[in-house]
Amino acid sequence: MKRVNTHEAKSQLSKLIAAARAGEEVVICQSGKPVARLTAFEPERKKPRLGTGKGKVVLHPGWDSSETDAEIEAMFDVLKESGGH
Repeated sequence: MKRVNTHEAKSQLSKLIAAARAGEEVVICQSGKPVARLTAFEPERKKPRLGTGKGKVVLHPGWDSSETDAEIEAMFDVLKESGGH
């Protein structure tokens, strides 16, 4: 953890931001006492909304048949042989 006074924080802000983005925590002090903390910003992750695909996916009869399974397996075998993922 790095501690800096407000004057240094004002004059070195770009460097302190770079340090925070690199994972270092910077504490800004006034009269030797901590008053603020500078850390990297972590964007808020959006939670998936359940049900947003409702009505968009249609499963036709036979979608899970053994023939379909064999087709899918054959596609992955071809990918393995060609070096694909």
